[in-house]
Amino acid sequence: MKSAAADAAAYVWRGVRKPGSERDDLLLGAKTVVAAMVAWTLARYFLPPAVATFAPFTVMVALQGTLYRSLRDCAQYALAVSVGATLAATLAATASIHGWTFGLLTLAALWLGRIGRLGRQGTQVAIVGFFAFSSGQGRIDYIGHLAASVAIGAVCGLAAHVVLAPARHARHRQRDAAGLYAETGERINGLADAFEATAPDAHRVRQWRHDWRRLSRDCDTLYRSVEAEEENGRLNPRRSFEGADQALPRTRAAITTAHRSLDHLRSITRTLDHAVDSREIADLPRSFRSGFASVLRASAGAMEEIGQTPRTDDGRLADMIEDATSRLDRVQERSLTHPAHPADRPAAPTLQGTLLTDAARLLAELRSGRHALSRA
Repeated sequence: MKSAAADAAAYVWRGVRKPGSERDDLLLGAKTVVAAMVAWTLARYFLPPAVATFAPFTVMVALQGTLYRSLRDCAQYALAVSVGATLAATLAATASIHGWTFGLLTLAALWLGRIGRLGRQGTQVAIVGFFAFSSGQGRIDYIGHLAASVAIGAVCGLAAHVVLAPARHARHRQRDAAGLYAETGERINGLADAFEATAPDAHRVRQWRHDWRRLSRDCDTLYRSVEAEEENGRLNPRRSFEGADQALPRTRAAITTAHRSLDHLRSITRTLDHAVDSREIADLPRSFRSGFASVLRASAGAMEEIGQTPRTDDGRLADMIEDATSRLDRVQERSLTHPAHPADRPAAPTLQGTLLTDAARLLAELRSGRHALSRA
């Protein structure tokens, strides 16, 4: 109990202290409480108590995380209310109130609730139909009061969203992506240092594999947050910084590149993990380790260039990727050239070839990401 209270207090403190998802949740909760209270008070004052509850319930539907989603869900809910109320009134007028007509109402409401345009509000067709049929006996005056209560809730909820619109977070998403790339680059440089100095031990290799998996999950989270921010920008009266509409697609392209690059980094460390277990890594020449480490460092620099918050300099990025590719070509030419004498065969050729192939795929991914960023 104390732990839950401490977590809640920490969550509130983070929301008060700085902008972010915690503050957005707190503001959304506060708007919902105030709007629901106002809607319920108005509905109680102007309408019969039997329908007053629909006003604050509509507020809950109308206040979503973004203004676009709020308008969409509110429109879907209003349509579901109309369908349910109309169905209940029609059955009550034509077949009266009976058990079998209630069953028919349920069947029809469940079928109509599957209409795609109703979205998540499809179940409200049956719920509203039950209220209108059972409590209102299908009377037109009850249905009119119910519609008025829904209208009060929708107006109160949407007014709260317009008066205090959700904050825009395009810059935060850019910074999150830059942080992801910076951490990835730091890990790659660490791998390069260990690879060049000595053969990495099993514990460090497995730690890198764990880091790549965690960063991949971070990519998924960031991708969803960028999609949510793109939705948040629709119809939002708050202004963001100039160029935010172009920044978000670039951020999404950068996250996609990071996610795919992490697949190749996982492959590199998976190869290293196998080589450490088999002790084959000890056979790698120092010249190969040094050259491969330089390729990793150049790749890390290119990744950090992609992930930076300002718009990526396409020419500079192209030069960095070309430099990394040239380093890779030199390592490959020096390490895997077929010797004239069998006694001069390179050590651990399969391991070297696998690592170089993974590095080539990583650079190809960065090259593809550069093209995606230039188009975004």
